[in-house]
Amino acid sequence: MRAADLSGLEGQEIVVTEKLDGENTTLYRDGLHARSLDSAHHPSRAWVKALHGRIAPRIPPGFRVSGENLYARHSIAYDGLESWFYAFSVWTGEDRCLDWDATVRFARRLGVPVPPVLWRGTMNERALRALRLDLSRQEGYVVRTARGFSREQFPRSVAKWVRSGHVQTDEHWMLKPVVPNGRGPGAALWDVRSGAAPEAAALLRALRLPADAGEPAGAGEPAGAGEPAGARGERADHADHADHADHAEAAVLDAAARLDVLGRAGDARLAGVLGALLHGWPRVTLMTHLPAALGMPLGRRVGDLVGLHGRLHAPFPDERRRAGLMRMVRAADLGALHAVAAATLAGRRGPEVDAAREQVAWSELHAAEAGLLEEAPLAPLCEGLREALGALEVDAQDRCWAEAAEAWVEGRLHSPEEAAAYGFRWRAGRFPRLVVTVGPPGSGKSSFVERALAGAARVSLDELRAARGSRADQGANAEVLREGLERLDGLLAAGQSVVWDATALTAQQRSLPLSVARRRDALVTCAVFLVPQAVLAERNARRTHRVPDAVLAAQMERFAPPYPGDAHRTWYIDAAGRVADSEGTLFGPERPERPERPERPERPEREEP
Repeated sequence: MRAADLSGLEGQEIVVTEKLDGENTTLYRDGLHARSLDSAHHPSRAWVKALHGRIAPRIPPGFRVSGENLYARHSIAYDGLESWFYAFSVWTGEDRCLDWDATVRFARRLGVPVPPVLWRGTMNERALRALRLDLSRQEGYVVRTARGFSREQFPRSVAKWVRSGHVQTDEHWMLKPVVPNGRGPGAALWDVRSGAAPEAAALLRALRLPADAGEPAGAGEPAGAGEPAGARGERADHADHADHADHAEAAVLDAAARLDVLGRAGDARLAGVLGALLHGWPRVTLMTHLPAALGMPLGRRVGDLVGLHGRLHAPFPDERRRAGLMRMVRAADLGALHAVAAATLAGRRGPEVDAAREQVAWSELHAAEAGLLEEAPLAPLCEGLREALGALEVDAQDRCWAEAAEAWVEGRLHSPEEAAAYGFRWRAGRFPRLVVTVGPPGSGKSSFVERALAGAARVSLDELRAARGSRADQGANAEVLREGLERLDGLLAAGQSVVWDATALTAQQRSLPLSVARRRDALVTCAVFLVPQAVLAERNARRTHRVPDAVLAAQMERFAPPYPGDAHRTWYIDAAGRVADSEGTLFGPERPERPERPERPERPEREEP
């Protein structure tokens, strides 16, 4: 460990990241340099200069971003980098280093990754010594406090460990021909985040969507349509593929240009570009498979853009258009949504396409006039409520926020002050709670309920069927549903916390328990389980009560996850049973510790993306 004094780390939460073998480089709004301010040009610095040209406008005046330029190979040969530049610290104009979580958010907004995190927790020298690195491929690691620190505190807040005899070349790398390190498929995603022109084929390779998970559609009329089956042959199939590839390339380039005009960057830009690229895929396929490459928050957002963009192609009464757009703000970034809706029509011709293009343009004018094309129109309202309601318990915060957002959509309030006053009746938290599980068999609903919501009453349709003789018997579904709703109504009327444990795959299936919750003034949370179909099939094969394969496939066809705003709040749960994303919560991952009602089950933790 290279540090004169480790006392500054003792008792602190620390983050351990991989030490990357590159050239220390600092980026400013108005320039950049390698280790020293007077560093001269070198061919290995050309790429990072191009990157700086794209992201510099997003670096605030006085800030500096420190990172590693990995374009040129030094002593370690990399072959799967996400980028040739990784940011490891961000410094403000007051010469203060941001805390680690803020650094990650700042870097993603710029469009650059941070080094891989190897460990995080309270300083523990034994845990550090237990770290096992591949010293043929890893230089060492860096330890820093998770909290921010000043420049004067740097020596006591950061330490590093480097492998013995790290430099293994007999000549300085700058004196030899430049050999670029290799980048992996994921680099295409970071290029788009940083503002580079997207490449459709490279993006598809990075996403690793399974070929049998869903067929892309909606790319225009196939060449040779109307010919007898089998008559088109290999040449026609090749023409179809080329036509689809050309349309995909046109769509992503058009989307990127529109998003740049709107000022979208980082994940917001990538979501819009991917929405245009994948616009013909089934939404549920994207929501269950994209998190593997993108993480749950971004993968879910792309799925929502794909699911919603087609609504902007259809005619809509002008007198209701503004209200409809305000409601959609809760479900998606409207600027990105209009970019996707327009980009999917790029290069296509025909009366229906022209009519759809006109509808998108007209909708965009209405949205711009209402100020809804900003990335987060509800942000001022949210920030104001955070300040006003920060001392409340979690469910009261989220209920007040959801009700205020709905009132804003309906035009009944316009400011944070009005919002704070509007939510007064829910501040004490005296309302029942309902969690509706949403997901196919095998997605982990029951396990999650038992682990994370153990203190809540449970209404299980499967258990009600079992009490009648067989949980697989669907013949008495109407009676089972009626009995379940009556039980739910009684529990909510008594002020209890309740879980509606059912598949609830469609909006129609969810509408019945949600209507009971509205009647009883309950806080409603949809717990949506997003698990890839291959994992579902594997789990189903091991289940005691196995679902026939055809039935499971049919359920996945019907699966239509709720959109943000369909309930007060939504938890998105991954295959490991973690709440990996959420919507409708007043505080995100930075939520401070707040008192909870002791009689309620423990609130599931949200995983930081």
